[in-house]
Amino acid sequence: MSAPIARRTDRILVVEDDPSVQKILKRLFEAEGFAVEGHMDGRAGLDSFHAEVPSAAILDLHLPELSGKHLCKEMKTAAPSIPIIILTASCDLNDKVTLLEMGADDYITKPFSPRELLARLRVALRHSHYPAADASQVVFDGVVADFEKVEVSRDGTSVQLTPHEFKTLQFFVQNPDRLITRAELLKQVCGYGDGNPSSRSIDNHIMKLRHKLESDPSCPTHFRTVPRLGYKFTF
Repeated sequence: MSAPIARRTDRILVVEDDPSVQKILKRLFEAEGFAVEGHMDGRAGLDSFHAEVPSAAILDLHLPELSGKHLCKEMKTAAPSIPIIILTASCDLNDKVTLLEMGADDYITKPFSPRELLARLRVALRHSHYPAADASQVVFDGVVADFEKVEVSRDGTSVQLTPHEFKTLQFFVQNPDRLITRAELLKQVCGYGDGNPSSRSIDNHIMKLRHKLESDPSCPTHFRTVPRLGYKFTF
């Protein structure tokens, strides 16, 4: 059996008012290693989103309290890079175009194949985990980093970073899953040349980033140390 493709911190928000569909999706996603949080109405779903930004959201189009369309707009405004898949009973092409224009990353028509939905979710998450090098905003594990506005928040709360901490974060997310040496970080972030590769200032930046952005700074899952070599950032 192949290992689950979900990362340990992937959390999927499902807002669907049909209990049977909720049950199916919860079972489907949890079997693949995702954490799942489900809500039956739009207001509860939006409150959950603002409390902790998920890795992705699955939204029914027609919901009590607030519609899936309203949720999609609100979520994309707060976190543009979050993948959102809409569940809809409509087969009309114009309706589907409208869903994409309002910010949805994908849609699937009811009744749907759970395997197809899972495949579409995997694709959406793969794209979000590896943003373009010039992406203005990234989202991971409840952290929203807006590089254009120079703002960072975690679970909806603003996080204050120093200029060097912010530049370190930006360099990491633009270079995911590869070894980055201290000398490279010192040159790119601090502006030091090859003559001062032994400075430990970069270690302090990373230690502070861990305390500000990691769920457990003593056991980091994003800002990882590669012993004797440097660091590696993982979404």
